[in-house]
Amino acid sequence: MNIYEQVTTRIMELLETGTIPWKKLWISSDGPKNLISKKPYRGINQFLLNCSPYSSSYWLTYRQAAERGGQVRGGEKSTPVVFWKWLDCKVVSEDDDNEATGKVPLLRYYNVFNLDQIDGIEPPTEDQPTNPFSPIDQAEEVIRSMPYRPLIQYGGDRAFYSPSVDYIKLPNKGAFKSPEEYYSTAFHELVHATGNANRLGRKGILEPSYFGSHDYSQEELVAEFGASMLCGHAGIEQQTIDNSAAYIQGWLKVLKSDKKLAIVAAGQAQRAADFILNIHSPNDEQT
Repeated sequence: MNIYEQVTTRIMELLETGTIPWKKLWISSDGPKNLISKKPYRGINQFLLNCSPYSSSYWLTYRQAAERGGQVRGGEKSTPVVFWKWLDCKVVSEDDDNEATGKVPLLRYYNVFNLDQIDGIEPPTEDQPTNPFSPIDQAEEVIRSMPYRPLIQYGGDRAFYSPSVDYIKLPNKGAFKSPEEYYSTAFHELVHATGNANRLGRKGILEPSYFGSHDYSQEELVAEFGASMLCGHAGIEQQTIDNSAAYIQGWLKVLKSDKKLAIVAAGQAQRAADFILNIHSPNDEQT
């Protein structure tokens, strides 16, 4: 039994044991916030700012930066944020002068820049604490071996692969609770990246899908099975496999616990892992 089969068998065994608690692998800051007010951005703004490639959680408008002696670097692009609130209003009837009260939304747009885009302003001292990070040679080799590897950027509180621009975003390495958990997360996103048209061309990446849909859920299974296989190759699966099984179990619930889909996903994951490891099989077929 090869390492892929061993990992898949172990995950399937864990899935049969019942609910496994999933844990987030990195330490989160309290999210993006305005440097001046220190108030966190909320709603859609949190999503928009978390998707940025910057490491700082602090944001300012151009005017706020200038007022504090900072200068947005030339060529830097702003990120829009939305501000809205309900305003009380009174409506007076033309016929009988009766007044009615109600609320109307006030909506405004602002452009903000991350502190990483600004010169002349020092970051606050209360930045997110980090853990010591010790690279694992065999895991580093997995990342280095990937052909046509996408750009990997660090910073923020989210880990994701962007198919539209073909890049991976990860929290800083020191934000992870252990090196093994960093590599597990990086491998997950690298497996997603294999679905790009320039690599394996997998449906879950090529075709737009919404969160929680069948295709989205199956792609998550592929990514986590693949990450577990790569962890096995790097010799770190024992530290990560319980959390991987919990993650897979969560998506199987979305897919109504169809274990057959897990097996299909494991097959696609094996092909993705082979691609990342630059292993060529003459009989490899599209899955």
